[in-house]
Amino acid sequence: MKILCSIGAFARLAGMSISAAMIFVVAVAAPAEAQLRVDITRGTVEPMPIAIPEFFGKTPQEIDTGRKMANLISADLERSGLFRPIDRRAFIQKVAALRVKPRFGDWRQINAQALVAGSTQAQRDGRLKVEFRLWDVFGEVQMTGLAYFTAPDNWRRVAHIIADEIYKRITGESGYFDTRVVYISEQGPPNRRIKRLAIMDQDGANHRFLTDGRALVLTPRFSPQAQEITYLSYGTGQPRVYIYNIDTGQQEVLGNFPSMTFAPRFSPDGKKVVMSMAQDGNSEIYSMDLRTRRTARLTRHPSIDTSPSYAPDGRQIVFTSDRGGAQQIYVMNANGGGVKRISFGRGEYSTPVWSPRGDLIAFTRITGGVFSIGVMRPDGSGERLLTDGFHVEGPTWAPNGRVLMYFREERGNGRTGSTSKLYSIDLTGNNERVVAIPGGGSDPAWSPLVK
Repeated sequence: MKILCSIGAFARLAGMSISAAMIFVVAVAAPAEAQLRVDITRGTVEPMPIAIPEFFGKTPQEIDTGRKMANLISADLERSGLFRPIDRRAFIQKVAALRVKPRFGDWRQINAQALVAGSTQAQRDGRLKVEFRLWDVFGEVQMTGLAYFTAPDNWRRVAHIIADEIYKRITGESGYFDTRVVYISEQGPPNRRIKRLAIMDQDGANHRFLTDGRALVLTPRFSPQAQEITYLSYGTGQPRVYIYNIDTGQQEVLGNFPSMTFAPRFSPDGKKVVMSMAQDGNSEIYSMDLRTRRTARLTRHPSIDTSPSYAPDGRQIVFTSDRGGAQQIYVMNANGGGVKRISFGRGEYSTPVWSPRGDLIAFTRITGGVFSIGVMRPDGSGERLLTDGFHVEGPTWAPNGRVLMYFREERGNGRTGSTSKLYSIDLTGNNERVVAIPGGGSDPAWSPLVK
């Protein structure tokens, strides 16, 4: 067997040693060329019927793990809106027989276009071997096949990785299931609402709080390496920016920034952050070198410049400014030169953020009291609104640039107040889903793919 890639550490599992968290990946067979494909660039996509039987296992523990992995892979793919897992009660061929080769006629009979066959096996050294194959049912060819060796407790992450592999093989785009989301958890009555920094897998699992709620926290941002975040805290009564290491739980103060309302965003290489600060009563855009802590002023204008975000190549910055009257979106070079307005729609624009692919900028738009989440190209063309409501805001991109997450606040009453929830939506605007979290939430930030 050919070794495809080396080791991935499970940073999310607090206290786990590196050696216990390793994943080794090997090929189980050379993938054949196949034409089975979902075109996700179309406006509306009919979900592909896919069969995902429980992974085969011999012992009760292997069988239980195999069932949970198949369920999680099904949930990931179904939630993308591109796949329709077939009810297992319709399956004709038994799981054990799949270990040899599928009887493709049985799967065509239930209209499955793709088939996932897998197994789990405990190893003598205590590791778990997980094997899977993706089959093109009508083409009768294997599209990909991999085996993973890892610690048994890591089955959930391996399932996300397999879902990513299936997504990539069929759509041609990178997956986004092996990722995390950090957000602001909101719980309690309106006059005593507790806001805590929280983190979870993108599907809501492995949820935990990072702060205790004694200090107001806002706008977390992920670093490109996925193990650090910045966030804004009012624990001292004034805005203070922290860098928090998710792996170790250690945090350091980046600085005190009076009048700051949004936490900084990292540069693509993780060496700088860009932020808005009000000095002498005027909000301008600054960058800071994280090694030297030196700041550089990038904008010089009497109007309000705020909400900066780097392009994925680090060469440009998008931000909002009211220098043209209403708050609109502008782009400039990373050194502050070449400022150009790109939005010209009615209303006001805020919270722009560049797609990881570089092809789009997401934003919040407010028109006539209605909030909308939309996207446009970096030159301002092709503006599209994906969803709207009483209060929708704070878009953040999945690492493949095909899905957005944001928060939606519904109109409340005097007793309970309003409640914010997290939602995800794809670029077609046709697959809007609530994200499972305990209580309310706002200001989500999506991680890069976990290394």
